Amino acid sequence: MEAHYPKYLLYCLLIAGSWLFSCLLHFQYVHLSLSSSFAAAPRRAALVVLPAALDASFLPAPAVEAADDKRWSASSSVVAAASPSPSSSPSSCEGRYVYMLEIPSRFDMLRDCVPGSPLFDDIWSWCAITVNAGLGPKINGSAGGDTIIPSTGWYSTDQYALEVIFHNWMRHRYDCLTSDPSAATAVYVPYYPALELHQHLCGYNAAARDGPSQAFLRWLSSQPTWAALAGRDHFMVAAKTTWMFRHDPAGGGDNGGCGNNFLGQPESSNMTMLTYESNIWAPLDIAVPYPSYFHPSSAGEVSAWQARARASPRRFLFAFAGARRAKGQLAIRDRVFDVCESAAAARGTCGLVDCSHGLEGSITCRTAGKLVALFASARFCLQPRGDSFMRRSSVDSVMAGCVPVFFHRASTLEAQYRWHEPAAEQGGDGGGRRRRRYYVLLDADDVLEGRVDIEEELSRYSDEEVAEMREEVIRMIPRFLYRDPRVRFEGEMRDAFDITMDGVMERMRRIKNGEDVTLKGVVNDGDDAMAAAGDS
Repeated sequence: MEAHYPKYLLYCLLIAGSWLFSCLLHFQYVHLSLSSSFAAAPRRAALVVLPAALDASFLPAPAVEAADDKRWSASSSVVAAASPSPSSSPSSCEGRYVYMLEIPSRFDMLRDCVPGSPLFDDIWSWCAITVNAGLGPKINGSAGGDTIIPSTGWYSTDQYALEVIFHNWMRHRYDCLTSDPSAATAVYVPYYPALELHQHLCGYNAAARDGPSQAFLRWLSSQPTWAALAGRDHFMVAAKTTWMFRHDPAGGGDNGGCGNNFLGQPESSNMTMLTYESNIWAPLDIAVPYPSYFHPSSAGEVSAWQARARASPRRFLFAFAGARRAKGQLAIRDRVFDVCESAAAARGTCGLVDCSHGLEGSITCRTAGKLVALFASARFCLQPRGDSFMRRSSVDSVMAGCVPVFFHRASTLEAQYRWHEPAAEQGGDGGGRRRRRYYVLLDADDVLEGRVDIEEELSRYSDEEVAEMREEVIRMIPRFLYRDPRVRFEGEMRDAFDITMDGVMERMRRIKNGEDVTLKGVVNDGDDAMAAAGDS
């Protein structure tokens, strides 16, 4: 028996070790299970952080599916994103959560814009404007003296691309997206009403122009997110002027005019609509700036451009870029043309880019290098109304540090862009500072009837006065530009995106508090409310 003692001892030790090992495994399993259970517990607001875009194109549309309710919105593809960005936290997102709605593929205007499609090479296809997340083709400027445009941050951006740009910015750069609609302060609707309208802008019957958008609104109003506030917490970007979406079928016959009645529908009236120009006599939608050609990725780029605009020689007293209208339909434009041509020929005091010559003129006036070079070489930039009161040219003049000259109060930045052009802003020391006047307003009737001479009126401003106005314009540049949505911005700067979202969030909070958010008209012009449908 004694001879077998070591063997039995070894058996006991093995049994005891196996038992201890089993206990350890069981404890670890229970621990992991509990940890997993707690980790999987639902949270009230799941922060969705989106990765930076890895390519230079807009999100590819999914392959055409038989199922009509195939989702294409980014929100469904990023719900499983990793962890919050270091720059955001639940506390910083309090009251700023946004739920991005998922849109059925049948309403996706970019479903044909798939990688390798020949549509990207067609300048008349909207696929072409989606390049670089909607910014358009990069402009190969130079840091040398051969062009005013720098080598980075500038793109040939289509004026109607904001729907695409804004969608990309929300997907990639807005830090407070949530996958829980009940936790959201606002619901973003990534539908592109301007691109939808563009395919049958003019000359179609009312059913063709209004049918698709009405079908979308019927779908939208049937969604669970709509029920709580009848859509009053929803917002959308519509990248045309308000007048293009307020065509009254009864006023122009079945085939009359251009545009549709998208903003005249009850559902649209409930939402916060961001357009390029609002009806400031009876404002329901809110105007946000046209996109410029400048989309920086750092505060340093902005400061460098401001310095360049500040130092640019201003050899012209005033400048104008635009087209005449057929049959003298816009008398103020004809007068501006006549004045500029006369001043250029006699004294060389006006710079002109004429966009009147069909396709060639249209391409000329979409060439960023020519426009920016012109505006950066003039003291004043004339902004007569076009088919509507607001013009992209007004934003381009701000980017170039050129003092805008308006002929209708409804065209001014303070009348249209109330969120982006404040009456006062904070000085560097934190104290309030009343803003100096940065624009000139001439009465169109006075100009047309000969009571005011444009060149004479602008010549009255001293060098010091012009320098002060131009400095105010240059200070406004960050507020009117849209950053590159594909990269994380370096440095501190508030741009048009930030200001827009601040305005949307404040508006939504007031709506949910039961406050009246109806905007009041800000002009008392002699101009009638716009009857013409069109874009400037």
